[in-house]
Amino acid sequence: MTTASDIMHPGAQWIPATETLDRAAQLMARLGVGALPISDAAERLCGILTDRDIVVNCVAKGRDPAKVTCGDMAHGTPRWIDAGADVTDVLEEMQSHQIRRLPVIRDKRLVGMISEADLAQHLSDDQMATFVEKVYARA
Repeated sequence: MTTASDIMHPGAQWIPATETLDRAAQLMARLGVGALPISDAAERLCGILTDRDIVVNCVAKGRDPAKVTCGDMAHGTPRWIDAGADVTDVLEEMQSHQIRRLPVIRDKRLVGMISEADLAQHLSDDQMATFVEKVYARA
């Protein structure tokens, strides 16, 4: 059985909900990632911040990224997967919610992230085609 921890990119890092978007962008650049899980004060997942969120929901609206917090961008119920979950459960979670990045949690701690690139390395061409079709389909 292939699990979430088998396909994830290890070493994902939280960004506190209280941190500003300019700092988040700097961390994304330093880590070479396009998304960061947002944590509350208890280090629980409260959202995911993407580089697109910063551009579209802050900069493009004339807001100052040095004054907007990551928590301001956290909307809805964040999705995640347990490290021991089977890859079929990973695909189901990502496809059913049309998400491209999924935090991996073990014992209530962030241990990694699964992205499209991680899936592409571990799935067959047919599985990837189905994933792309379902995730990018217009609802």
